[in-house]
Amino acid sequence: LLGVADDGTVVGVKDHNKLKADVQTTARSADPPIAVEITILSDVICINVPIQSNKPYSFSGKFYLREGATSQQLTRSEIRSFFHKEGLIQFDDVPCVNFDIERDITDENWLQFLRRARMPESIAMGTALQNLHLVKNGEILNAGGWLLCEDIKGVTISASVICSLFRGTDKVHILDRKEFCGDLYSIYEECMQYIQSKLNTAMIPTAFGRDDVLELPEEAIREAVINAIVHKDYRSTGNVHVHIYHDRIDIVTPGGLPAGMRKEDLGIKSIPRNPLLFGMFHRMKLVEQIGSGVKRIRELCEEYGVEQPDYDISEHWVTTT
Repeated sequence: LLGVADDGTVVGVKDHNKLKADVQTTARSADPPIAVEITILSDVICINVPIQSNKPYSFSGKFYLREGATSQQLTRSEIRSFFHKEGLIQFDDVPCVNFDIERDITDENWLQFLRRARMPESIAMGTALQNLHLVKNGEILNAGGWLLCEDIKGVTISASVICSLFRGTDKVHILDRKEFCGDLYSIYEECMQYIQSKLNTAMIPTAFGRDDVLELPEEAIREAVINAIVHKDYRSTGNVHVHIYHDRIDIVTPGGLPAGMRKEDLGIKSIPRNPLLFGMFHRMKLVEQIGSGVKRIRELCEEYGVEQPDYDISEHWVTTT
């Protein structure tokens, strides 16, 4: 409101047209221009700035963040963080600086990758990587590095997954801990083997022998582990953690929900934080379709007769229990 003092007294403005033109000029000077709505009410000018759709906006080549009553100029790292947070840059789609195609891809890893990706073994490496969109300008992207490496910590230090077994229902007494550091597909497989080895199993007699039945639905656990890996914010220094307690499993994913997602959207829609990695997991038959993971976990738990999963969500973490 222009023409209103800090104490709420209406003092008015002298030249409506000039002030209105100045406001419009200021809004247009942003890059891209900011849309504003201006209304004149007697001696007061009311300026409404709707939520804009082309964030971020800069003035004279600089970016600012409003904090209380002041506007703070963003640093380079804060600008990068903002772009990632808004989903304008996907970390899985940028060059993998710690991975060299000629140095780091072994014959064994390559053949294993081709089988998982359902590609013919006769295809040339360069052609395969181009067709799968895992390279740009001759450089392998992070998603490719994560799927082709032998030790993921040499590529992205916090991309390993840590599984821990605790006694009772809290973290006071740790019984076992294991960190998995291969490629992401192998990490997923090893996590599942670890979890299954630590859960109780019932031996159910059948007409043909017996069935070994886990105390929690295996397929629901698979979906939750895959969700944690594929939706992690790999810029974070935090790892995906799997905590196994006497009465539950907690799967902790760094990064919070992707931009545009709310807790109430879980099971209804999905916005992959790492769309290139998600696409590769889909090709490898680890995920079925976008948006189905949480819904499927809920259905599997209901069919199994166990409690529905609980989701604890903060700005930086998502915990699936």
